Amino acid sequence: MLPARRGLTAVLREAGTLLALFALWQLVGQLSLMSSDHALDRAEWIHRTELRLGLPDEASWQRVITPYPLLVRLANYYYAVMHFGVMLVVLLWVFLRHRARYAWVRTTVVLVTAACLLIQFVPVAPPRMLADRGFVDLATQYGQSVYSGGIGGLHADELSAMPSVHVAWCVLVAVAVITVARSPWRWLILLHPVLTVAVVVMTANHFWADGLVAVWLLMLAYAAQYGWLRLRRARAAQQASSLPAGAAGSGQQEPRKQWPAVR
Repeated sequence: MLPARRGLTAVLREAGTLLALFALWQLVGQLSLMSSDHALDRAEWIHRTELRLGLPDEASWQRVITPYPLLVRLANYYYAVMHFGVMLVVLLWVFLRHRARYAWVRTTVVLVTAACLLIQFVPVAPPRMLADRGFVDLATQYGQSVYSGGIGGLHADELSAMPSVHVAWCVLVAVAVITVARSPWRWLILLHPVLTVAVVVMTANHFWADGLVAVWLLMLAYAAQYGWLRLRRARAAQQASSLPAGAAGSGQQEPRKQWPAVR
């Protein structure tokens, strides 16, 4: 019973970490470092800059699904539920079935989410608030907005569009599954980031730029972990080389810790 109890405690601890990150993400707007007065101006600047760079207008993508109420409802549901649900399932799967790789995945989640939250302290409105540029708030229109309710008088922040945690998490999930799993079916997980990017754009919750910055932050999180792993290995090698000649074969040295490979 004791090992089972320890395992349950570990699962609850890790779930609590993720839930805390999720709650902080939803409420980060309450602690914004700058006034929200220019959040719309920042959103309009992002939209103008994207168009000047030749990126597709997100409003044109949204018009593809607006004539189809079923597609709109499914997109709103996917935006509200799947980013957290899929992440939770993948973390649980890695924790239970591939424990040696769990620390790498969990640390990546923490690093990239924290980096996104730091940037989100600067309020940026989502495209759905730019009605004059052709965007429509489909979630509010269909009564599916995740921002209409509140808990304890607090409401999820609507002005944290930059960068997109949805995009960061969905790409992270895909990388984790493809890297950890060995089944040829693992490549189907690529449908998740494809659908997520399409959904966040078509529901006008994010610009292309929001997703691009999120992916860049994810790459930095991977690079930071890889650099830290290289540093630990270099230090371990340096310590091993400084041991007396007979110490290596004496059997007295401490066993080396196994660190999850970073691919």
